[in-house]
Amino acid sequence: MKNITVFSLATALCALAAAPVVAQEKGDMLLGLGVHYVSPKDSASTTTAGPVDVDGATSATITFEYFIADNIGIEVLAAWPFEHDINLGGAGKIGSAKHLPPTVSLQYHFSNSSKFTPFVGAGLNYTTFFDESTSGALSGASLSLDDSWGLALHAGLDYEISERGSLRADVRWIDIDTEAKVNGTSIGDVNIDPWIFGAAYVFKF
Repeated sequence: MKNITVFSLATALCALAAAPVVAQEKGDMLLGLGVHYVSPKDSASTTTAGPVDVDGATSATITFEYFIADNIGIEVLAAWPFEHDINLGGAGKIGSAKHLPPTVSLQYHFSNSSKFTPFVGAGLNYTTFFDESTSGALSGASLSLDDSWGLALHAGLDYEISERGSLRADVRWIDIDTEAKVNGTSIGDVNIDPWIFGAAYVFKF
């Protein structure tokens, strides 16, 4: 009888260990502090001035996520401004601009029994451009970039390092298209559509 009891207890403990656990519960909140690199797509955009492409940039980011249900959260992304060089095919750098990419996403965190918690999300991005400047072939001209609304996709992995702290690696893709104007005249759309790679420390409270 004793052996049966021990076996039953061991079986129950193994089953409990193997069973998935809730990654995050309703009402939980996550604050993430990190660094992200914005990598615009490789191909240049065709404009009336010629092919235009945008260099990558790195900046500090912050995220806040509130769980509206077990494993399901709404995340808001904010950042310190990213600054990008703008290049014209055959003419090199023609200017630079800063942007802010606030993004709201609905995310699902997968249940599991390990320290690793993967998640996926989708949402809406609003990108605003400012401090546009010109140089090189466009030196002295006025450059402006329209704000952009677009789809945002998100995936990542959290690794638990304490009861409340995790390390995060993530990637985003954002649909960012902006109309470029020189001296008030449109020269066409610039399709940035970047991949965004990052790492962060995430605190649960």
